[in-house]
Amino acid sequence: MSTPAPISRSYFSLATIIMCCLWSIGVQGVEPKVADNTQQYLPKGVAASLEKNQIPTDAISISVVEIQGGRPGKANSKTQLDWRAKEPMNPASTMKLLTTLTGLDVLGPEYRWRTKLFTDGTIKQGTLRGNIYLQGTGDPKLIPEEFAKMMKAIQNLGIQKIDGDLYFDRSAYAPSVMEHNTIDGESLRAYNVPPDPLLYAFRTLSFQLGKSRTADFIDIEYTPKLSQLKIINQMQLIDRSCENWKSNLRFNLDSDGGTDSTNQNLSAVFSGGFPKDCKGVNYNVVAMDANTFLTQGFAAAWELAGGSWAQTPIGRSGNVPLAARLLLQFEGIKLADNVFDINKFSNNVMARQLLLTLALEKMGKPATTENGNTVIQSWLKEQGLEFPELVIENGSGLSRTEAISAQHLNQVLVTARNLSVGDIFYNSLPIAGKDGTMKNRLMAHLRKFLHLKKKPEARIKTGSLTDVRAISGYVMSKSGRLYAVSSFINHPNAWKGLEAHDQLLAWLLDDGPEPKQAR
Repeated sequence: MSTPAPISRSYFSLATIIMCCLWSIGVQGVEPKVADNTQQYLPKGVAASLEKNQIPTDAISISVVEIQGGRPGKANSKTQLDWRAKEPMNPASTMKLLTTLTGLDVLGPEYRWRTKLFTDGTIKQGTLRGNIYLQGTGDPKLIPEEFAKMMKAIQNLGIQKIDGDLYFDRSAYAPSVMEHNTIDGESLRAYNVPPDPLLYAFRTLSFQLGKSRTADFIDIEYTPKLSQLKIINQMQLIDRSCENWKSNLRFNLDSDGGTDSTNQNLSAVFSGGFPKDCKGVNYNVVAMDANTFLTQGFAAAWELAGGSWAQTPIGRSGNVPLAARLLLQFEGIKLADNVFDINKFSNNVMARQLLLTLALEKMGKPATTENGNTVIQSWLKEQGLEFPELVIENGSGLSRTEAISAQHLNQVLVTARNLSVGDIFYNSLPIAGKDGTMKNRLMAHLRKFLHLKKKPEARIKTGSLTDVRAISGYVMSKSGRLYAVSSFINHPNAWKGLEAHDQLLAWLLDDGPEPKQAR
């Protein structure tokens, strides 16, 4: 993802100025002692990487804290490294850690979102004669598998045919939070999908493209199924590298020009070239308005379940009438599972909807980002935490203005170890070399520990924007020490900062902050 973000202002302490001067004359690895016993130095591998990639030492902040006790309810901490850790920085997606921990503790890991279905009609001989009204509360994972369960629940009411249209009640959210504003102009990219109380399948069409196993042509499948979408495949196989497969692909979504967009026949047209050596890729696009996507998704799910329509339904926005009666209350997957997806895969819209859910549950509807911010600030106060530099725009980190210090984000990590939801939160973080956004990180370094019975690990939330790279999470070292680590790079060369952050994590895996290093 490429999105611009601000560079935080730098405030130089005397120790920082001395360090910068020493680096300018080639002296590295100096570890000055400071009065409050925090350790202000850069590990040599980190410093060397920054220098090589032309990232100034005043563009990075690092906080490393050893968590002693480690188990929920018994953790205390000791600062091991503090490099500009108090500076407010743009944290990118590591901001999701604050949102998800607050959500787990305030709402509880068993919390489930509710989607209610109402009708103004009656059921006779297996046919519902009347409209269906869907009223959402922001379920962030209302996906095809969940829709299949919903359709089964409708059939269990004795309904096999629906003779009516669909209405969508989005009154749970203030209109302003549903506006499709982006910080990079990429409105068709899945990471920019705006919040929606009736968000279906992230409002994203996911096409799977690959060479057919049985013939010389390209197979194209897609999810979720839409009732009036067909694929027109005009692509040709070409001899090119799979690495840049998108460069030769052209995509258009055409409609038949019907009077109502939710009742139009749609054609997904693929043309151009596709590398014949590609085994399979995903092409994700946000290509239609929310009502069309939800209408055709609901209709397709109903048909896949064996249901039928008296006529093709039209979908419209509209609040539930007072006279309508409740047909069904559908409950989605539990919050703990949603948090797993938010943190492992850095899902922006799921994080944004969690922030709005905090607002909705604690301050009522319509939910606003400001009210979500208020709930988080109140939770921090209950934990005895005060973060004066904290700026929350949407809770996902997809923002130019969100800010927090490395020291305070580390305090969030330490606090988590003293909460009953601490292990759920810990397990939601990507594991280096294994899964999520850390799947391909530190693999070579981790091979050093294959012989150990108890292997060290790094569970790290990552963040990236243009001009920002960030990491925050836990490292279990080779000797069994548990560290909380947060580090932000805010600089035009931040995209080169992955190496410096990997050097920092490798240093911690190797028990870098040994007591002998404190001078």
